[in-house]
Amino acid sequence: MGNLSMLWAAVGVCCAALSASAWSVNNFLITGPKAYLTYTTSVALGAQSGIEECKFQFAWERWNCPENALQLSTHNRLRSATRETSFIHAISSAGVMHTITKNCSMGDFENCGCDGSKNGKTGGHGWIWGGCSDNVEFGERISKLFVDSLEKGKDARALMNLHNNRAGRLAVRATMKRTCKCHGISGSCSIQTCWLQLADFREMGDYLKAKYDQALKIEMDKQQLRAGNSAEGHWAPAEAFLPSAEAELIFLEESPDYCTCNSSLGIYGTEGRECLQNSHNTSRWERRSCGRLCTECGLQVEERKTEVIISCNCKFQWCCKVKCDQCTHVLSKYYCTRSSGSAQSLSEGSA
Repeated sequence: MGNLSMLWAAVGVCCAALSASAWSVNNFLITGPKAYLTYTTSVALGAQSGIEECKFQFAWERWNCPENALQLSTHNRLRSATRETSFIHAISSAGVMHTITKNCSMGDFENCGCDGSKNGKTGGHGWIWGGCSDNVEFGERISKLFVDSLEKGKDARALMNLHNNRAGRLAVRATMKRTCKCHGISGSCSIQTCWLQLADFREMGDYLKAKYDQALKIEMDKQQLRAGNSAEGHWAPAEAFLPSAEAELIFLEESPDYCTCNSSLGIYGTEGRECLQNSHNTSRWERRSCGRLCTECGLQVEERKTEVIISCNCKFQWCCKVKCDQCTHVLSKYYCTRSSGSAQSLSEGSA
């Protein structure tokens, strides 16, 4: 089902790009529909990586990046302008840019390869630019072409979405790493050749999650809105907000209460959600998830024990196999549930 959804998403993205004649990408060696279709698969994979990263980053939050929150266009005007929306746009845009850049450097596209524009130039004391730097310029252009073209509106929400799309692309640049190789007699490393590489996408997710936690709420006035609705659609979203906030995530509306189910807003609530308690190898934030998802939302934590059979006492036998015993292990999981008294009160109220 997920792959089918991504297939339709890719078709939607592609069609949006084809219909957006105002958008163009510099230095394309080929033009027309075939040029757009060349990148559709990578765009879809990049968007999927963004969705998966969103789900990972918010797995133990009240809002956990549900499927119904992943629509990028404001065309139907049902999308909110919350802090969570800002993250979806940023991580999706970053995912597309990251995947396109990676595929470009690997030689998957005929018209794109490593970025050698700085090669041979001095980068700093004892090192020069060389090697195969990831071509983020190309990845950024393709990401902007596909992702930004989904935004049809010219109101404050559309400006916000485009700003956050750009913030996601800037995150890709901000997390790049310099990798170097030593040169010199007998490994003296008298000089180094260095190039820029993409960071692991998890690092980008962590970076944008920190931006989410510090996101800025913007109060839009009429003057700012007019700046984003200039004649003939030639408008610059960055000009509608603080120039110094170009790399920050921004939002316009406070988030709703994600504790309680609200079908009209597409909120599932936290009842029935799993949480972590007394778990090893987890962060302090994850260990507090039961309080955040259950107790603070008026729910109780219910422990459910299940028996699982695992391999144990494994021994190597000559030659050449490993023999293991089968052991029964009791596994405890914790869930947010409503107390029987609360459930009875709800049923009496609905009656």
